[in-house]
Amino acid sequence: MGRDRLWVAALAAGTTATGAYFLLPRQGLAQNLAYNAIGLVFAAAMVAGVRLFRPARPVLWYLFSAGQLMSVGGDVVWEVYQYVLHRSPYPSPADVLYLGCYPLLAAGLVVLTRERRGRDESALIDTAIVGTGLCLVFGLFVIQPIAAASDGSTLEWLISVAYPMADAVLLIIVARLYTGSSRRTVAERLLGIAAVLLLIGDIAFAVLTQYSSYEGGNLLDATFLMSYVVWGVAALHPSMAVRSGTAALSGPARVGLIRLAALTAVSLLAPAMMFVPAVMGKGVDRFAVGVGSILLFLLVAARMAGFVRRVQKQAARLEDLAMHDELTGQANRRHFLRRLEQALAAGRPAVIRLNVNDFKRINDQLGHAVGDHLLARLGGQIAVLAGETAVVARIGGDEFAVLLPDAGRTADVLDRLVAGFDAPVAAGGHHLLVRTSVGVAEAGDVTEPLEILRRADLAVFASRGSGRPRHFTPELDRLAHEEATVGAELRTALRDGQFRLVFQPIVELPHGRVVAVETLVRWEHPRLGTVSPAVFIPIAERNGLIVELGAWILREACREMVADPHSPERISVNVSPRQLAHPDLVRTIADTLTEFGLPAERLTIEVTETAVFDGGPAIEALHQLRALGIRIALDDFGTGHSSLTLLRTVPAQVLKVDKSFVDEITVGGQSAVIAGGLIEIANGLGMTAVAEGVETAGQAEVLYQLGYRLAQGYYFGRPAGTMPRTPTAALRP
Repeated sequence: MGRDRLWVAALAAGTTATGAYFLLPRQGLAQNLAYNAIGLVFAAAMVAGVRLFRPARPVLWYLFSAGQLMSVGGDVVWEVYQYVLHRSPYPSPADVLYLGCYPLLAAGLVVLTRERRGRDESALIDTAIVGTGLCLVFGLFVIQPIAAASDGSTLEWLISVAYPMADAVLLIIVARLYTGSSRRTVAERLLGIAAVLLLIGDIAFAVLTQYSSYEGGNLLDATFLMSYVVWGVAALHPSMAVRSGTAALSGPARVGLIRLAALTAVSLLAPAMMFVPAVMGKGVDRFAVGVGSILLFLLVAARMAGFVRRVQKQAARLEDLAMHDELTGQANRRHFLRRLEQALAAGRPAVIRLNVNDFKRINDQLGHAVGDHLLARLGGQIAVLAGETAVVARIGGDEFAVLLPDAGRTADVLDRLVAGFDAPVAAGGHHLLVRTSVGVAEAGDVTEPLEILRRADLAVFASRGSGRPRHFTPELDRLAHEEATVGAELRTALRDGQFRLVFQPIVELPHGRVVAVETLVRWEHPRLGTVSPAVFIPIAERNGLIVELGAWILREACREMVADPHSPERISVNVSPRQLAHPDLVRTIADTLTEFGLPAERLTIEVTETAVFDGGPAIEALHQLRALGIRIALDDFGTGHSSLTLLRTVPAQVLKVDKSFVDEITVGGQSAVIAGGLIEIANGLGMTAVAEGVETAGQAEVLYQLGYRLAQGYYFGRPAGTMPRTPTAALRP
């Protein structure tokens, strides 16, 4: 049998030996020797358990073993007196050994209880309640009668009283062991059982000898013998090596139904004694009962006071958790709105809203741990910049709000916030340059907290497009209403066929032959007339309808290419950032080409630099499209971010030079230099350059001289509802 199951064998052997004890001649020498043998074997088992499992605190097990040996030694001395000297003296050296076991056992139990981590005042009070109630009953029914009945010498009186007093001490320590807030190991539970068995035996022995007679060899011996056995079994259990502190629970002990019932019963013991008319013909010591009742009342009052304090503390903690953000420790949205309501009632406050731009990219590229660290640092930085009188809250994932009780400080705080974000922020081992969108709303005539926060939200939204702080104005409300109206009508327009495609030619210089077309979309609104794409495309991008609209544009463009036998060589379709991020984009394009039988090389997908700036899924989607044979064009090149870097990361074959570099190309200067540099870069990388926005013959002439061979613009043809077939303009021969 493995050592982990050794305790089971020991328990079985000890139980069997206890049963065999009663098969021996009653009160004979053999029965007494068997009694002593069981005690010695299981005292040795405790030492063996220490050697076997190597506990962190072996001293308590040595104390228990020594205490058991003292008890066995007392039995041996008494048997020498009885069977060798034929005497039964009282007191005798045996009593010294018997009494000597109690300090050792008590010391071991004290060491065990002191191992528990933390200070649990409620458990200490529970111990005092249990100890006071039980000791009161024990004193009235056991100690007091024993002390009153002793009529011998002073030494005899002291010895007689010492036994029940030692039991009372053990009783209090065991009560402490069972009222602690730690999870008890199996070994600890076994130790508690052993101590309780000893107490039951001692108390029963005292009561029997006081009120009747006791003869050895009866069932009472079973409690003492099983106490020996369980002490030893506890030492042979593997959990004896686990320090009790490692199983400690956080917080004070919980008051379960059993514990509550036990405390209630013990608290009622003292007043219950008043209903006992006599104890063996003697009146109850009412003074002792009164003192015990007062003490129990004070202990219960202290326990209730501790419970109330605990509830109040937990309530305050819950209030704090409900009103503060766990990550930053600052106010949350609920707390912010409450403080804003108070500020609106007291004066004319202002609210500054800050959103962290590109926070999702930080989370995706550097991990959520860095993102959380960044938010915590930003929250602290905003609090410092806003000043002590401001209330700073994290009201969303990457959204902060600052409440200024006095709107007159708005400009000063706003300047500090903007300047404070110019420097990189250290977070998670990285130095990050954080950009924010900032919106401001002052109370004015507003009396509702949610309304001023809504206005600050609108200002933040407007700040995203401008890159600078924005104050709320009624114009923002009008634009928001207009966007909401347009957004609601977009789906109706798509369902009712209010969109139509137009095509703008891309021509070959110098003769103006149409080699490709760019597909554009127009909205023919039944009430508003033609709505500009500059109005509805950004709205569709924000509300997500751009994915469905883009799929419709692609299908109609492919249909037109296939339906017109004189269509140009290629057709271009614009794809938005949200479309690029959609996981079904590549499959949708591939299925559409298959449906209409359009070769992949005749389709060009145009994307802006902004759409692919963040890399990741967008770049991966473009590589998948390129693998299908579809051409990729970088549209409006030169106006976005990190343009030259994108030439290495984006699998583009076409470079569409933005109109801003073409407008002033005829007067030379920087525009001509940049346009010339871009054509050289395109040629060097094996890409095709297309000049956009050509409106005059002079612009076309200069572009041709710089090396451009493809161009588009109003000079060559405006967007029209039919496919262009012939050149509308050409360079002079």
